[in-house]
Amino acid sequence: MTPADAIVAHYSQGRLLERLDAMLREDGVDPARPTLEQLAPYDQFHGRGIDATAEAAALMPARPGDRLLDIGSGLGGPARWIARRFGCRVVGVDLTPAFCDAARELTRRTGMDDAVEFHVGDALALPFADAGFDGAYSMNVSMNIADKAALYREIHRLLAPGGWLLLSEIARGDGPEPDYPMPWAATAAASFLATPQQTRDGLAAAGFDVLELRSTRAQALAYGARSREAVARGEKPPHRAVMLMHDAVAPAAMANSGRALTEGRVEPIELLARKRAPSRATGAAQPASS
Repeated sequence: MTPADAIVAHYSQGRLLERLDAMLREDGVDPARPTLEQLAPYDQFHGRGIDATAEAAALMPARPGDRLLDIGSGLGGPARWIARRFGCRVVGVDLTPAFCDAARELTRRTGMDDAVEFHVGDALALPFADAGFDGAYSMNVSMNIADKAALYREIHRLLAPGGWLLLSEIARGDGPEPDYPMPWAATAAASFLATPQQTRDGLAAAGFDVLELRSTRAQALAYGARSREAVARGEKPPHRAVMLMHDAVAPAAMANSGRALTEGRVEPIELLARKRAPSRATGAAQPASS
């Protein structure tokens, strides 16, 4: 099994839409006509769910009519939410065919076909023309990508001059390697964590200026505490996507993730970067003046 096959297998547990529909009915939601808010506990797979999406969107310099790229689009929750918020067009790409199939169906059910589309593809070799996107974002995806330099170069190629990139991801923290399974990987063989500084340096080498890089560890810890309090009150946790995706493996994955966060083995970060303007003299990308 190739690394890509292992990643697809990790996210392909079968009967995805069937299980989602059952969960929505249990919530009292008509699966045929859900709102974005009703889908949010399930289709925002990354840590902190819709809270993290809204926080990331607040950093995005997106404008109405922009064409944005969602790298690792999953079930399409962020793509639909961001398209509605900014009035822009979002193109999502994911390695997992089952995710793209479900994302298209949920987009149809929410009436957003005109604003969002999804393609199966490898983030290191995307089937789009150079400079075709005004902005790009990726939420908890690069942990599955070993060749981050190639990823950053591919995003740089796809962005128009001055285009922006928003990354929300899990970085390597201090201490030992996390325990597995984790929400993004069944074993360490499919997990490729970089430190925040390695991420900054890799983007700079690919031709980006990093405008902001911040840890969201405090927010993640607080979100986890609120989730545990909700469960203790007999309520459903606000973020239920891991249970949808991983079924029987979900409890172990969530426990390992929470322990790694608490012990500082992982560091959730948000980062905003911009494609560096080329030098007039040489055509090579030059760092912004300080």
